[in-house]
Amino acid sequence: MNLHKDLTQERWNSRTLLFQMANMGTDFERALDWRARGEDDGSEKALWRGLELLKFTMGDPKNNKRRKELRRIKEIMLDYFYGDNQYGYTDEALHQYFNWYAYAAAIERGR
Repeated sequence: MNLHKDLTQERWNSRTLLFQMANMGTDFERALDWRARGEDDGSEKALWRGLELLKFTMGDPKNNKRRKELRRIKEIMLDYFYGDNQYGYTDEALHQYFNWYAYAAAIERGR
């Protein structure tokens, strides 16, 4: 299932890791925001869009050395939304994690 209609693995691979992480993080942050507002449907859709981008990121050969971290992100996000939050993350901690990538991607773009 392709939730990002025009996205292909090849196109995603042409982007930098910072771009990939920042965009994935945007969807995960939306999931957190929707959930905080009690909008479970919007939260779940954003979560699955983020997971799709994570799948594309994991499929990018240039990210092979980052696979452990990427698998951990998947584990943490699924546990946070559907599990017992065994790692003890908070919305704020997750926002901070993904915000660093957004900040770095903005610097990379020269903004």
